[in-house]
Amino acid sequence: MSGFLKSSIGKKIAMALSAFFLMFFLLQHFAINILSVINPDTFNEVSHFMGTNPLVQYVLQPILIFGVVFHFVMGFVLEYKNYTSRSVSYAKNNGNTNSSWMSRNMIYSGFAILAFVALHFIDFWFPELNTKYIIGDMSGMHNGEFRYYHELVEKFHNPLRVGAYVVAFIFLALHLLHGFNSAFQSVGANNKYTKSLKGFGKAYAILIPLGFIVIALFHFFNNTH
Repeated sequence: MSGFLKSSIGKKIAMALSAFFLMFFLLQHFAINILSVINPDTFNEVSHFMGTNPLVQYVLQPILIFGVVFHFVMGFVLEYKNYTSRSVSYAKNNGNTNSSWMSRNMIYSGFAILAFVALHFIDFWFPELNTKYIIGDMSGMHNGEFRYYHELVEKFHNPLRVGAYVVAFIFLALHLLHGFNSAFQSVGANNKYTKSLKGFGKAYAILIPLGFIVIALFHFFNNTH
């Protein structure tokens, strides 16, 4: 495995596989969060299941954290390698005409998303850990009612935080517009389905971040009027 990751192709394939994993998680995360708009009671029930299920908490959650860290570290490693070889590449061709703006600036959207992940952990994951393992409340209840919906809504009262979420998801959309197709190319998925994959990738890259923006704005406006 270490030899595989030392090669340029190995790094790109590993990066692609981690991207697929995170895109699947993002879809699952959206499916749960949109329930807060459609049906708060169901959102509370699903959140309680995810927050108390041992398989989710002690197996899937550590895998997810590893996947996030691995993807970003590998992305920065590949970007550094590209940067060091860029002077040679530019001597042979014009980088601006042979690649998209987004492909040349994935590192910046990556940093923006990483900053958002840190904010998201501060807003939701750290308080959850504090409630469960410091306070010792594993019930998911507050005054006889599930606390998940209430805690979610509370985070979207501040317009600055909502604005940060909106900007972060715009960067996520830009990142996905290039990253989705790049991941498939890295694993050699260039065949008769390439056109369909590109269409699906564009739809995913736009609709999923847009959906998260709608959730944030819905709770902001729904609780300020």
